[in-house]
Amino acid sequence: MSQPSTNEFIKGLWRQNPIFVQLLGLCPALAVSNSAINSLTMGLATSFVLLSSGVVISSIRSLIPRDARIVSYICIIASFVTCVDYIIKAISLDLHKSLGAFISLIVVNCLILGRAEAFASRNTIGRTIQDSLGMGIGFTLSLFCIGAVREILGNGTLFGVQLFPEAFQPWTVMILPSGGFFVLALWLLLISVWQSSRQRNGQAAGEGA
Repeated sequence: MSQPSTNEFIKGLWRQNPIFVQLLGLCPALAVSNSAINSLTMGLATSFVLLSSGVVISSIRSLIPRDARIVSYICIIASFVTCVDYIIKAISLDLHKSLGAFISLIVVNCLILGRAEAFASRNTIGRTIQDSLGMGIGFTLSLFCIGAVREILGNGTLFGVQLFPEAFQPWTVMILPSGGFFVLALWLLLISVWQSSRQRNGQAAGEGA
């Protein structure tokens, strides 16, 4: 029995969150999340490619030969990545330089290819839009959570706005690649503790009933 369509959207926000639950797309999550603006831009760019490629793949899924499906998916995804690359370059050259090769590497993002194979190629356009929007927003929010913490602790700023007095000593390690691993681990630990606490409370409530 198929689930209500809203579930396809909501699952990507939390229950099947790409970064914090499925641990997908971690390369860009760790490499470009050294600031909030970089994280937000990468998240939106990935979401655009995820949604656009998902709609195209879902609409022509019956025409794609099974043996050539992965090659076809990559060609479709690469077309939208090229569009995103030009759009970011037109909006801000500095932002384009700071994201570097990771814009092009969206082509091989396991989240996008995985949703194309596991969902878009087997479902209708409507369900694919719900799934892609949920996964894209979940990915963007997770990336922003990591980037915001790294920028605040590493530079004392958020979106370039100074948050602390001049006496604040930035943790430079937070804007280095090792800081990405550290902050991601902290988020995963917090989520794990929260889920364990919620599970214990649920069991206690069930035993008390």
